[in-house]
Amino acid sequence: MSKINKNILRGALLLSYVLIIALVIYVFGAVYSYLNTGADRSKMLHTEVKQIDQYLPEITWQPLTNEGRPIDTQTLTAIENDYLDGWFVKHVAYKTNTTIGIDDYYTESARQNLFNIIAINSKNNTTVVGTTLEHHPTLEFFSEDGQLVVLTDNEVIEYKQIFKDNALITEITEKSSYKVTLLLEDGFWRVRHMVKIKSEPYTVFNSTQPINTTTINGINYYPQATPWAMFGDNFNPDIIASDFELIQSTGLNSIRVFVPYEDFGKSDIDQNKLAQLITLLDLAETANLKVMVTLFDFYGDYSVLDWTLTQQHAKTIINAIKDHEALAVWDIKNEPNLDFESRGKTLVTAWLAHMIDFVKSQDPNHAVTIGWSNAESATILKEKLDLVSFHYYEDLEALDTTFKVLKTKIKDKPIVITEYGLSSYSGLWNPFGNSEDDQAEYHKTIQTVFSEHDIQFMSWTLYDFDKIPKEVVGRLPWRQNAQKHFGFIDENGIRKPSFLFITKKKPSAQQH
Repeated sequence: MSKINKNILRGALLLSYVLIIALVIYVFGAVYSYLNTGADRSKMLHTEVKQIDQYLPEITWQPLTNEGRPIDTQTLTAIENDYLDGWFVKHVAYKTNTTIGIDDYYTESARQNLFNIIAINSKNNTTVVGTTLEHHPTLEFFSEDGQLVVLTDNEVIEYKQIFKDNALITEITEKSSYKVTLLLEDGFWRVRHMVKIKSEPYTVFNSTQPINTTTINGINYYPQATPWAMFGDNFNPDIIASDFELIQSTGLNSIRVFVPYEDFGKSDIDQNKLAQLITLLDLAETANLKVMVTLFDFYGDYSVLDWTLTQQHAKTIINAIKDHEALAVWDIKNEPNLDFESRGKTLVTAWLAHMIDFVKSQDPNHAVTIGWSNAESATILKEKLDLVSFHYYEDLEALDTTFKVLKTKIKDKPIVITEYGLSSYSGLWNPFGNSEDDQAEYHKTIQTVFSEHDIQFMSWTLYDFDKIPKEVVGRLPWRQNAQKHFGFIDENGIRKPSFLFITKKKPSAQQH
């Protein structure tokens, strides 16, 4: 064997030896670290409870007057987190009829009762999908050794859907009280006993006092350069202020804007974007415009376990702007009926009903509506809403009859058409589409119908857009191109013929 080959062999053997030693050291270090590190709840629990992401019911502690030793804030926070995580794990267990995670949040004596319920439900092909929305705990006792806690959790608002053979058989909302004992084990607070001591059906009280609303003659608004992406780095107060001045000059009195759920941070609201929303309201007030704020744009989950997160999202936004002079109406969700097929009408409607109640609990002074995609859905939850709104993109000849029929079903509340319009796109992907003159005739005609029946309205939309996000209408070019040309002002900033009929009052024909 040549000297060169021997050196190569020695080098390979040396490298292999080094790699093996490194691997052994790594494995030994990992084992040592594992054995000498406190238990990581997210690793122990396969469901990986992360409270900020999955479960945030309202919790209000009563003043601390407990027996035993005083309790510090850090310990109370740890108790709260583990206690709520225990509730969340129980919800997951009842929904899936599995026991994953129960061991981590319940002591041996407490978990057996849960195991028995899960076994019975599984045998009967029954599932319980539930959540808690509010907790009002009182700390009764904290032991001198810091290992045991007794609390009473009053007025726990629980919502449950009970399924048998995958069919919904009932839904229940109740207000209950629980006596709870927790033990500190392995550094975590586990439920030892949880006994329901009182329960009654829960009905949200909503005042029947009518809320005065401004007559709405308005328009849906996005800046031309940033449709569906107004907030964030693209936010430009100067452009918005200029647009609002233009809108007000036409005789319109209101705008409708959208708050995207995920983009605003879901349950953990992006404070920068919230500040931009407040700035937008300030600019609207300066322009003497009222604002309909549409919440939960692009939200589509609705699952019961998600309710506490959407509740937290709404609470933060509502309490930030509910006293603003420009705010006129809360629109809970844009076209939620389009999710009936994919998510189920019962689930979507249940979430909407809860969210209406929640929004009213946070702000009883402003009207609440839902932006249904058509008139057929507009009667859903009408008894809970302050005004009824729907979108109309159908044959204009049918609008007169459609509105008259709806008025026979909704006699005591205002009705607003919060989206309508006609695309002026006629090109490669739709050679027989409508022209700008057709669009103008459409708006002239629909304003005549609005005047005849005194219909409130918000058109779609101020501008033509150069680009439409795929999340809005998908990727199909004929849908994309049609959506780009609903505006009263074209992509070059020139007012289209339809601009003359943007409202009942005709603006001047000066070009923009």
